This record gives sequence, C-alpha cells and structure tokens, in this order.
Amino acid sequence: MDLKVETDEMESNQPPPIEVFAHSSTLHGISHIFTYERVCVKRCLWLVFFLGSLTFLLYVCVDRIHFYLEYPHVTKLDEVTTPIMTFPAVTFCNLNAFRFSRVTRNDLYHAGELLALLNQRYEIRDIHLVEESVLESLKVKADFHNFKPRPFNMREFYDRTGHDINEMLLSCHFHGTECRAEDFKVVFTRYGKCYTFNAGGDGQPPLITTKGGMGNGLELMLDIQQDEYLPVWGETDETSFEAGVKVQIHSQDEPSFIDQLGFGVAPGFQTFVSCQEQRLIYLPPPWGDCKVTPMDSDFFDSYSITACRIDCETRYLVDNCNCRMVHMPGDAPYCTPELYKECADPALDFLVERDNDFCVCETPCNMTRYSKELSFVKIPSKASAKYLAKKYNKSEQYIKENILVLDIFFEALNYETIEQKKAYEVAGLLGDIGGQMGLFIGASILTILELFDYLYEVIKYKLCRCSDKKHKHNNNNDQGTVLSLDDVKCHVRWQINSRVTQKKTHQSRIEKYVNEVK
Repeated sequence: MDLKVETDEMESNQPPPIEVFAHSSTLHGISHIFTYERVCVKRCLWLVFFLGSLTFLLYVCVDRIHFYLEYPHVTKLDEVTTPIMTFPAVTFCNLNAFRFSRVTRNDLYHAGELLALLNQRYEIRDIHLVEESVLESLKVKADFHNFKPRPFNMREFYDRTGHDINEMLLSCHFHGTECRAEDFKVVFTRYGKCYTFNAGGDGQPPLITTKGGMGNGLELMLDIQQDEYLPVWGETDETSFEAGVKVQIHSQDEPSFIDQLGFGVAPGFQTFVSCQEQRLIYLPPPWGDCKVTPMDSDFFDSYSITACRIDCETRYLVDNCNCRMVHMPGDAPYCTPELYKECADPALDFLVERDNDFCVCETPCNMTRYSKELSFVKIPSKASAKYLAKKYNKSEQYIKENILVLDIFFEALNYETIEQKKAYEVAGLLGDIGGQMGLFIGASILTILELFDYLYEVIKYKLCRCSDKKHKHNNNNDQGTVLSLDDVKCHVRWQINSRVTQKKTHQSRIEKYVNEVK
C-alpha cells in the first residue's frame, strides 16, 4: 500500500511535458518547435529562425556589455550666472630674487659663488662685464681681508634681500577701494620672496565681487626696481635675465606654484587680465582617473595638483640632499648655498624637466581654475610721463623702465562648469538588452524566470527519482525485504505451494500407518 502512495506522489510532482510548457510559455517561437504535430519541415524552419534570432541577440548583448565595461563618459559644459563671486588669490613675484643694495659682505662670502658674482677664490668674476658704479660697491663688499664670517641662513637671506612690498607697491585698489601693503601676505616660492593678495585663512574670509568688468577687480601699480637687480654674469637658477613680475591667479585652497603656472608682466605696459572661473568635476575610476582618496601629506590638508607637486619635490630633496629649499614646507634644515649649487638646484631641475615617474600627481575630482585673456597698452604715454615722474619723484626714463600696471577682473559674474558624466550606466545596459530581447525573441525578465522555473522543476524531479531508487536499493541490502510487487507475489505463491506439499506428505504418511495397523 505504501508503495502505491509513493508512486502516485511521484507522478503528481512530475513537471508537464515540454510541449505543454512551450505552448503556455511567453517565449515566442518555441510553441512551434516543441509541438505534437508530426510536420518535421515546419518545426525545423521554426528552429532555424529561433536559433538565428537567439544568435543575433547574444551578439548584441555581448557588444553592449563590452561597451559598458569600457566605462565611457561624456563632458558636460554649462555656464552658471551668480550675483556674487569669490575673487581669486593673486600671487606675484619680482623676477629678481635679491636686492643688490641689501647684500652684505657676509652674504657675498657665503652665497657669492651661488649668485655667480664670485669665483671659487672669492674674487669678482668677469670684471670687464661690470658697470663702474656696481664695480665700486662690489669691490667694497668683496674685500674679505681680516673678515670673520658669521653664521648664514638661506631663509633669512631670501627674506631680508627680497623686494619689499612697501617699496614696490605704488598704488592698489580693489573694487574701487584702496588697499595697502598690509593686505598682502608674504609667501616664498622658487622666485624667493613673493606676495599674495586675498590669500584668505587666519580667520579672514576671501573677498567677493558683485560686478564684472574693469574697475571691479584688483588694480596694482608696481615699481619693479631694476636698479636693485643683481648683476648677471652667468646662468644660475637664482638669477634671471628678464625684468618684470611673475603672476599667478589661483584659488585660496591651493598653494602657489608660480614658477610653473605663472604668467609674466613686463614694465612699461598696463596689462589687463580678464578672468572666468571654471569649476571642473572629474569622475573617479573606472570612468575617469581622478583621485578620490584623501591626501597623505604632512604639509597640506586638502589635495590639489600643486600641493602634491610641492609635497613630492620636498620629499625628493630631503631624501637626496638631506635639506630643503626656502620655499618648501616641513621641518628639515634649509640647504646651505653649497648644497643649493651642488645638489638642490640640479636635483629639482632634473625632477621638473626629466623625471616623469617620481612625482605623478593625479587630478582631483573637484578643482577650480581661472581662464585668462590678456591685453596690453603702453604706459606711460608721452602725455603722462612727466606727471608720473614728478608724482613718484623719479626720472621719466625710470618710469618707462620700472613701472607696470596690472588690472585683474572677472569678465562677467558667471562661471563655467565642466563636468564628466557617465555615458552608459547599468540602466542603459539593461534597457538595451531588454529591448533587443523583445525584438529578437519576444522575451522579458519574466520569460527568463519561466524558463528557469521549468528547468528547476525538471531537475528536481530527476534528482528525486534517482534519490528514491537509491533509497529502495539500500533498504533491500540492509533488511533483506523484497520491494517489488512481483517479488512479493512470487514469495507468497512459494510459501502456499510449500505448505500444500507438506500437508499432502503428512496425510500420505498417516494413511500408510493406518494400513499397517490393520
């Protein structure tokens, strides 16, 4: 009886034939392939069409997946208008790092060879190139008879001999309001002592502007003091052939990197710099290559390319020269003039110009930069030369050779956003695959679930049958019982026949015994 029940349960769990499933499935075409009809040609044609459509579908799906794994992106450009804008930081440096009048005998003793003023024997080099006025002063400073050198520090030397903002700044106005030398912050770069306007920090918020155009930004009149320039008798990293200032416009969140990113302003000209702020947003990997991890630096809190470069250059010099340059952060000792010449300058030049593997700085995911348009007019005019000479108590020739005007302003109160966006996301991939599935085989996600559900039922049925057969076989071996109905019937017949035979034998013996007694 138990065997009968188990057999009925097995039959009730058996999945429907594939012809029945194909007829009820939402997958187009398979009802014509798996059918009870015996027309072989029709079924074969449907099979060919179905397999062809399935092949095209798989090809398109592979192509879409491959395109998705390329992680393409597009760049969106937009222009946003705003009522107020934060004015950028403006850093400028005189191209001459050291004022000749501030160089002392002790400075010349220690740094004369570095500045290409003295040779290795502490003698004036190339006397025939020296002007008479400079030669007389230099002879006095280069007289080292009975001279006892004192301690020398490069940071103090740069700070003391660098051009003073109080002497350079002739006029300053921001948004129509006068500004003073105290509004400029001293910073040190590879050009020496420089100054930053609107640096922010130290509890001072950055300045803002509410209008665009000239007169609504920063206007500076500077005296570059060419009469204080060091005489140049050789090519060194500490001296310059040019006259003027180097200027960099940057955000308050990043340090100045003026020797690489600055632009020059020449004396004798008024330079107009029309700016537009650009906010760049880059995608992280795998769509882009911007840096998403925080900056691992002992010197800077926020990441920027310039901060990364300065940090890297500082570590490179400390590792190779055991010292740092004046403009570098940290607590390592400053390089001596000898180390500047023999190690620091050559190492930094090599790192900047040739070594592309050591300082690899990734692009930040968010950064601000300023596009610039420069234009020039000559200053002074013939009509204003005498007035300016009288106003600043200088000669007209001095005004022509030393005075420059720098006018920095926003072109308009708007900024550009340049943003990278994902060109192909998961939603697009699923939409393309779903559309192609509907086009080629008329399937959807639910159709795929139907197929998996049917396969699951078939596999489960097959596994259950195999498991039941194995279980019955194990019971036969362990208990000696006969599990099939035929075996049970045979066993019962054998027992009945055996008992009948025994009964007949017993009766024949009784009859024989009775006959003998008679």
